[in-house]
Amino acid sequence: MTRFDKFFGLKAITLAAALSMTAGLALAGDNVSSSQILDALKPKPVTRGLSAGPQADLALQAKETTFLNTVRNRSTRSLSTGEREQIAELAATKPKIDLEIQFDYNSADIAKTSVASVQALGKALSDPSLKGSTFVVAGHTDAVGTEAYNQGLSERRADTIKKYLVQNYGLTSTDLVTVGYGEAKLKDAANGADPANRRVQVVNMDTKTASK
Repeated sequence: MTRFDKFFGLKAITLAAALSMTAGLALAGDNVSSSQILDALKPKPVTRGLSAGPQADLALQAKETTFLNTVRNRSTRSLSTGEREQIAELAATKPKIDLEIQFDYNSADIAKTSVASVQALGKALSDPSLKGSTFVVAGHTDAVGTEAYNQGLSERRADTIKKYLVQNYGLTSTDLVTVGYGEAKLKDAANGADPANRRVQVVNMDTKTASK
């Protein structure tokens, strides 16, 4: 049992239903539209398991909120390996989309060819239907280079996306949690150098939106 499973003891109740809801929403190519991003990130109705109930749902949501508050406003580099894994396991049950955002070579600067995709992301996250949500912006690299270097590069790239969204779309900094995974979670594990591994994943961490 992982540390995350211990922390979120009730997660198993809704895991299967949540995974089925998010299936098919996790991939989008470059130049994705804001409507595609919005559709992928909109919360879906929760189907409770037979043993679940309102109290279980509230307890799970409270534990998730408590954890998110511990990483909110934290420096990306300050997250421990355990905290990064906790974010990943929680994100697995949430609405998400992978964006193939390209960066300049060996850099955290957004490539000109991907600016439109980042702008589409900003437009989608600014939509009123997502008001009140907390989003995780996760950076991933391919397996070319050292593990330590790729970890740092993924963190810088996630921070770049967050900075762009805050500065250009007025998104609240505390509503964007950044995390870097380097080469630890390859999309194409059989081909570590595949460009598909170089991506930014955006996750809506709320099971439902709430007005602020």
